[in-house]
Amino acid sequence: MWVEGISSSGWRSHVYAMGHLATSSPTNPIRPALTMPIGENATNSLRSRGRPRRNTMSVRAASDTLRKGIAEFYDESSGIWEDIWGDHMHHGFYDPASDVSISDHRAAQIRMIDQSLAFASLPDESKQKPKSIVDVGCGIGGSSRYLARKFGAKCQGITLSPVQAQRAQQLADAQGLNGQVSFEVADALNQPFPDAQFDLVWSMESGEHMPEKKKFVNELVRVAAPGGTIIIVTWCHRDLSPSEESLRPEEKDLLDRICRAFYLPEWCSTADYVSLLRSISMEDVKSADWSDHVAPFWPAVIKSALTWKGITSLLTSGWKTIWGALVMPLMIQGYNKGLIKFAIITCRKPNRP
Repeated sequence: MWVEGISSSGWRSHVYAMGHLATSSPTNPIRPALTMPIGENATNSLRSRGRPRRNTMSVRAASDTLRKGIAEFYDESSGIWEDIWGDHMHHGFYDPASDVSISDHRAAQIRMIDQSLAFASLPDESKQKPKSIVDVGCGIGGSSRYLARKFGAKCQGITLSPVQAQRAQQLADAQGLNGQVSFEVADALNQPFPDAQFDLVWSMESGEHMPEKKKFVNELVRVAAPGGTIIIVTWCHRDLSPSEESLRPEEKDLLDRICRAFYLPEWCSTADYVSLLRSISMEDVKSADWSDHVAPFWPAVIKSALTWKGITSLLTSGWKTIWGALVMPLMIQGYNKGLIKFAIITCRKPNRP
């Protein structure tokens, strides 16, 4: 395919061209990004970026619209992703100094899981390793099955997509994990689990879909067992400087264009997550910017979309998936500008009540 030989400067030109395709179309006119409040007691930086507060009914309606859009987006696109990329629906972790071939990408996705566990200092010792895990925003269950096998643990995955939940369970059953790994359709902001249920609370690239970041974090903490580990790997925008109250208008515009295609609410920064976790007395809160380690990912996804198999799959998938593919180059723009950050945030729930 001709795109395999595109240089880094060529990628920038390609990104520019496709980015303009992703601004509007006769069948998908530009509409405002879905925006919900971050939380009543959020940090000042979060609050300053919010738009004027709306009444409860309008917030609820916007949340319902967002959930419906997310579910339909993944109902449409998950089969294509699995067919081309396998059962892990997240970035890979790469050595920034190494050359990357297409064959490396699936291994890089596994490496992302292992690097996340290592960053959180999660022990492998039999007495301390997690025995119960929740995968919040589980996709088709790639992380759930991997973690269950790695630790010999029981894992429960939740997703808004009925198609994903059904496929995740099919794969688990086919791999002999029936009874050890299970999946259901549920809202991450209102999880169907009792308090203090899980030794490991895992959220791999689902936080960006959450309209109320404070409520999202509170739910992760609620279902974590005392002493349990929480791992959040997510897309963020850059941290604001002390003199800034918000992102620049052109930065907001770029993120809004991404939001419209991928069904994302308003973004927040890594520092916002850290502040939220510290405000509720979580221990060992730490974070890192892994943007350099995921740099090869989006160019690789675009290359796969521009193969014959990718193009024919997209054309039969549905408009939401096509629109998402057109907007993928904007993610590269965001990374190149230092606007989008690929962040990991981890912490532990205190053992004390």
